[in-house]
Amino acid sequence: MVSVKLVAFAGVTALMASAASAADMPMPMPMPHVEEFAAGWYLRGDIGMTNQGADKLGVGDASDAEFRTVHLDFDSSPLFGLGVGYQFNNWIRGDVTGEYRGKSSLHALERSIVDVGFVNQFTGTKDEWVGLANIYFDLGNWYGVTPFVGAGIGFAHNTIDNFTDVAISTAGLAFAGSESKTNFAWALHAGLSYDITEHFKVELAYRYLNLGDAETGILTRRDFSGCNCRSMKFEEIDSHDLKIGVRWMLGPVAAAAPPAPVIRKY
Repeated sequence: MVSVKLVAFAGVTALMASAASAADMPMPMPMPHVEEFAAGWYLRGDIGMTNQGADKLGVGDASDAEFRTVHLDFDSSPLFGLGVGYQFNNWIRGDVTGEYRGKSSLHALERSIVDVGFVNQFTGTKDEWVGLANIYFDLGNWYGVTPFVGAGIGFAHNTIDNFTDVAISTAGLAFAGSESKTNFAWALHAGLSYDITEHFKVELAYRYLNLGDAETGILTRRDFSGCNCRSMKFEEIDSHDLKIGVRWMLGPVAAAAPPAPVIRKY
């Protein structure tokens, strides 16, 4: 009977020692949450519409003191762009884009300051190639929606074509050949992107784009009797663009480094 009590006591003692030893052992650390983001190279494509204007209509490289611009306007035109870029982290990305902006009809009217009855009416078309290097700042992600802002610099190759000058009061007519000019260009961006998948995103964006100047060829009279010996210059052309774009991530989804485990000391 005594031996049974001794065995039972020894068993209880062993269980208590085992429990104490288990209590002294460190608890298993929970797996840290790893935040994923799409990093690496991407391709992009854009389509949209332009809404263009110009500050001033002048003669060649100088202002025309004899005439005052009454009206100057460009019609909307489509734009098509492609680009390649790199997503650096959750907040910053950059890309290089090239786009063609379709032919936009131009309409202008100027009146003589000396002879108020003398009016010139101008028509023609304008199109351009634009190349930009852009940087964007993504401002957080809410249920797949990411607002962003950005800026870009580059060049605009502006072409004026089919230009005519009609002197309404005298029925005079002159025309100019196609002429192109390359300028410094800059842009400001704002918009929203939506994550269709981790590798495919859709954008809706607004862009302000400054295209610099454009100039016609030398005006020639309709009957080729002589040269008007002047060209027309459109100064500070800009555009308010609305765009829909898509981005395809080329690399695998990268993972942010997990936080260091918390070590407790007793």
